[in-house]
Amino acid sequence: MSDDVILEFDHIDKYFGDTHVLKEISLDVTDGDVCVVVGPSGSGKSTLLRCANRLEEIQAGEIRLDGQSISDPDGDINRLRQRIGMVFQSFNLFPHKTALENVTLAPRKVRGIDADTARQRGEELLEDVGLLEQATSYPNQLSGGQQQRVAIARALAMDPKVMLFDEVTSALDPELVGEVLGVMRELADDGMTMMVVTHEMGFAREVGDRVVLMDEGRIVESGAPESFFGDPNTERGEQFLSKIL
Repeated sequence: MSDDVILEFDHIDKYFGDTHVLKEISLDVTDGDVCVVVGPSGSGKSTLLRCANRLEEIQAGEIRLDGQSISDPDGDINRLRQRIGMVFQSFNLFPHKTALENVTLAPRKVRGIDADTARQRGEELLEDVGLLEQATSYPNQLSGGQQQRVAIARALAMDPKVMLFDEVTSALDPELVGEVLGVMRELADDGMTMMVVTHEMGFAREVGDRVVLMDEGRIVESGAPESFFGDPNTERGEQFLSKIL
């Protein structure tokens, strides 16, 4: 962990038509930190992550990675997405490709890495997420938790600076949630900078360096997990915690 800011949201606004979904959002994510974003459904959490890698365009403000603007519509979006990995609620794996092929495709096609190097790195990543033995399996032969771990390995294969996780356990059966959260814990222990949208409050409390509460498109509270869960600063924070804990 350091004090170096990696990802900055500077007074950003996002609209869907006339609906103002992100309102003056300012947030810094520092190197090696796990920033956990929580809040009720519809509060703008997932939209915030999608703006970070330009799946959604903002209408005002600026987003910076390592001090450089990434919100310029004329910027190199493919280069950006190499530096900011994202894992979604739905696994989005190619059904006709094996686990290893899913992991190695982008490094070969986007970064131009040769097949042997990509395969070696892909096998290392599958081993890291506990799935090397499933390297030749297709997605329909894997459980949901296994598919999500392949999706994490796929995002890591691009060697990103930041990893974004958008409710990655929400579609999983309860008994499979732990294996995915375990991989994310290991990434945090290894110093990966992460933004995590989740309803898993145990993960937020144990792994997060910072918890951000969003409501109606705004950040209403932000702080260390021990202060957020132990003594929230706002009435909205108290209301939120009273409903979920």
